[in-house]
Amino acid sequence: MRILIIGASSGIGRELAIQYATKGNEVIAVARRKQLLCELSQYSSNIQIAQCDISNIEETKTLLSTIFKETIHLVIICSGIGDFNSELDFAIEKQTIDINIVGWTFCVDTIYKKFEEQSSGHLVILSSCGGLRGEPLAPSYSASKAYQINYIEALCKKAYKSKLPIHITDIRPGLVNTRMAKGSGLFWVMPTEKAAKQIINAIAKKKHVAIVTKRWGIIHWIMRHLPRSFYIRI
Repeated sequence: MRILIIGASSGIGRELAIQYATKGNEVIAVARRKQLLCELSQYSSNIQIAQCDISNIEETKTLLSTIFKETIHLVIICSGIGDFNSELDFAIEKQTIDINIVGWTFCVDTIYKKFEEQSSGHLVILSSCGGLRGEPLAPSYSASKAYQINYIEALCKKAYKSKLPIHITDIRPGLVNTRMAKGSGLFWVMPTEKAAKQIINAIAKKKHVAIVTKRWGIIHWIMRHLPRSFYIRI
């Protein structure tokens, strides 16, 4: 299988690249930090690397056009940022929007249209359980993940109506031991290896939505159903 992973230089994306490549798949690992990408080559000769910042639309367009000259079976989009911003510093909010919404949307739309052209493909995005409710410590992050959840649902419906074998999977991680899990006293922080294994399993089953890790399904359900009048008090 030929797999494109966008946001593969660290965290879950990096672990997914390693696990897929060591199982014999051809992996194209894309990220903006080239030094970290280069470190991936030590794990498997099946990993190719390409540097790209998805907030740079022209750069991303050129790269995706080159990669899709050959069939891509699976694309996993892990790119994203999130910073605490209780002071509402607009520079932080804008950077989050540029990557998690603008760059992300360009990638998703371009890849979906490429799958239409090749009449098949599986698109996987990593949103977040954090996209279920607004979080005052990181307003743009939680809002951007809510955007991703709704946008990918729209594409899932679009793919179903097209009758083409295009599959869409929304992976919603809870807290995983990556640089995105910031703060002290965090609850149920899972290792990246465990999260990646569950993600690979969900992808293989072509699930529409998967909560990672599984115990976070409890919190996911609670967060979805809490009345706003109660949520804003906790």
